[in-house]
Amino acid sequence: MKVLVIGSGAREHALCRSLSLDPDVTALHCAPGNAGIAEVAELHQVDALDGKAVSALATRLEAELVVVGPEAPLVAGVADALREAGFPVFGPSGEAARIEGSKAFAKEVMAAAGVPTARSYVCTTADEVAHALDAFGAPYVVKDDGLAAGKGVVVTQDADAATEHAAACERVVIEEFLDGPEVSLFAITDGRTVVPLQPAQDFKRALDGDEGPNTGGMGAYSPLPWADPKLVDEVLQTVLQPTVDEMRRRGTPFSGLLYAGLAITSRGMRVIEFNARFGDPETQVVLARLRTPLAGLLLAAANGTLDDLPPLRWSDDAAVTVVVASHNYPGTPRTGDPISGLDRVAAEDAPHAYVLHAGTRRDGDAVVSAGGRVLSVTATGEDLTQARERAYAAVGRIGLDGAQHRTDIAAKAAGE
Repeated sequence: MKVLVIGSGAREHALCRSLSLDPDVTALHCAPGNAGIAEVAELHQVDALDGKAVSALATRLEAELVVVGPEAPLVAGVADALREAGFPVFGPSGEAARIEGSKAFAKEVMAAAGVPTARSYVCTTADEVAHALDAFGAPYVVKDDGLAAGKGVVVTQDADAATEHAAACERVVIEEFLDGPEVSLFAITDGRTVVPLQPAQDFKRALDGDEGPNTGGMGAYSPLPWADPKLVDEVLQTVLQPTVDEMRRRGTPFSGLLYAGLAITSRGMRVIEFNARFGDPETQVVLARLRTPLAGLLLAAANGTLDDLPPLRWSDDAAVTVVVASHNYPGTPRTGDPISGLDRVAAEDAPHAYVLHAGTRRDGDAVVSAGGRVLSVTATGEDLTQARERAYAAVGRIGLDGAQHRTDIAAKAAGE
């Protein structure tokens, strides 16, 4: 199978890494990719938001499966253009991707499907914002209705900060604060059958102890030793399947990756948000544990044949990923700094630890930073303690001027 992956982050590197290990994949391409992906796939330049350009590339490469990684091309309808050109595509249509592209639309779908979620108001005026903030009280949860690369949410005790964030957005969803730990659960679906993956937990705040500003995610781990063993079945029956059924009922079937961000509250499980693609950095740890070859699974979702697949196989190992971010992230990051130590990790830590590239590019013989989140250092081990040790040992070999990372990823879950 010839596979084309669209995107350039650590999520796409994780997907490409797993696809490169799949014996059924005979050729692997990625557009536009990054310096790390270049080691496992052939890179091509393309405007990932231009459906015609992506379709033309897929035609030239004779792709037999196209995997659209990030949310922006999905919301822009790139999967539709590819399907119209006759390609099997892993990723929802532009209409179905609205479940991530509009928080208000997602709330509407959840209400129709009877999915448990936070109470909320959709606001477009200052008066509506003031009323909603007053109705729920602190801590205030204010979400930009549209795509914001994981940084459109403000959770704060400060009413002025909440009002300011709302004023900067065209339309916002203001909702009640959900207490309790958060869980990310991905599911592969062909629009009817829903196959959940293993749950993960990510760390949104920039600093140790969940301090500092929200980010796109600073690390993740899987499995969750503290979670109820019945959690996945419960989420499948009360959240994922009803949502997929509702999307099909509306005439906008959702096929691809449905990501449920969940809060395990004192009043039961609630959906915080849906995403229409693999989450970053949770993908890095979930795919590290998946033993079922990836290409056939994604192709079955694209072709509507998920029901025919045997149950997924998983490693008993734990996985931890630690994000190495550039100076000043999540503000305007400094880029162009050389990265050292990648060869040392490959020589000394493989196969238990490896580096997935996020914001990197080649500059002559050097690999340099090219974004806010630069690397995802991922490791597996017999348990979370061993996976953590291996991940942080590998992080310690990497040199990047001004870099920052959290030191407490999975520490609490590992009992440390």
